[in-house]
Amino acid sequence: MSDKVNKVVLAYSGGLDTSVILKWLIETYHCDVITFSADIGQDEDLSFIEENAIKTGAVKVYIDDLKEIFVKDYVFPAFRANAIYEGQYLLGTSLARPLIAKRQMEIAKIEGADAVSHGATGKGNDQVRFELGYLALDPNIKIIAPWREWQLSSRTALMKFAKEHGIKVPTTHEKPYSTDWNLLHISYEGGVLEDPWEKPPDNIYTLTVSPVKAPDEPEIIEVTFKEGDPVAINGEELSPANLLKRLNIIGGRHGIGRIDIVENRFVGMKSRGVYETPGGTILRVAHMAIETITMDREVMHLRDSLIPKYSELVYNGFWFSPEMKLLQSMIDDTQKNVSGVVRLELYKGNCIVQGRKSAESLYSKDFATFEDDSVYSQKDAEGFIKLNALRLRIQKMING
Repeated sequence: MSDKVNKVVLAYSGGLDTSVILKWLIETYHCDVITFSADIGQDEDLSFIEENAIKTGAVKVYIDDLKEIFVKDYVFPAFRANAIYEGQYLLGTSLARPLIAKRQMEIAKIEGADAVSHGATGKGNDQVRFELGYLALDPNIKIIAPWREWQLSSRTALMKFAKEHGIKVPTTHEKPYSTDWNLLHISYEGGVLEDPWEKPPDNIYTLTVSPVKAPDEPEIIEVTFKEGDPVAINGEELSPANLLKRLNIIGGRHGIGRIDIVENRFVGMKSRGVYETPGGTILRVAHMAIETITMDREVMHLRDSLIPKYSELVYNGFWFSPEMKLLQSMIDDTQKNVSGVVRLELYKGNCIVQGRKSAESLYSKDFATFEDDSVYSQKDAEGFIKLNALRLRIQKMING
């Protein structure tokens, strides 16, 4: 017999996994289930969610618009850190999970629920991200992870269960990909993608055109930053969510932001994923460009040394950890002077910096010029080199 549960808040996307989970929770735990769906920019019609959830047995449905919160409080902080996992992944899924977990726990408190549930598998990273978030916010919450309990061991089995119970889901045998979509990215896993040698089908992509089919003429855009955050495109100020949405459209039509990677999951296995992150790719390039003229060298190098750790914390689900709080505070302090404008050329999958300017710029043409100057004595470099070479000379003299 399962432990007694009275009321569960389920993170519900309306997809195959969570649709089956909703019915399974009711049948297994004989409890009330409240569904929670987060609108974080997946650009899908969410109107079907409430009807499907109620038909499947939910007693109440929450559908919350969290787009602005997602970009402002989760995406932008990570981009101030130039976060990137294993050199390629811009953490689109990873950044959404703590937000979903936090809101789910708020709903559990509002509704007096004694448990929460999610649709993450026992092989993936999301189970860790969700549950670390839950437990950081309420150490006593009961967590139900169906993939670690039930006997439905494959998506084929889930589709059969859904058909038997009359549950309408979008997944089919012909396109059985697992996808995650939000304002930052869309990801694809499973199906033919499980063979890392197999090329992704041409019809898989949603946000971007193929670079081959992108316009033959480049597009020039300008991105304005204030204290590390983008605030305007081509001089037009936009809210965080609208700015990222605009960049997704612009970058998408130029085929920017596609990656195909095999990443190391926190649980220990390697996983192949295909990602589209057009707006985020543009933002990272632009942010790094404005930093080059506004950040002190040693501050930048120290911050850069922490990017792998920061990214790993996000990827592994430690958004609410004390070390993450400490890192974010330090990184935000480095961004106080990161303001200005970056000019970019977008062309067939490429995002190329063409210029950068800032009232906070540390770049001095007077010092950097190759022409005549009166502010730098080249002879001073001789003593600088001798002092830095001293330990190397001594080592060679002693060791031969």
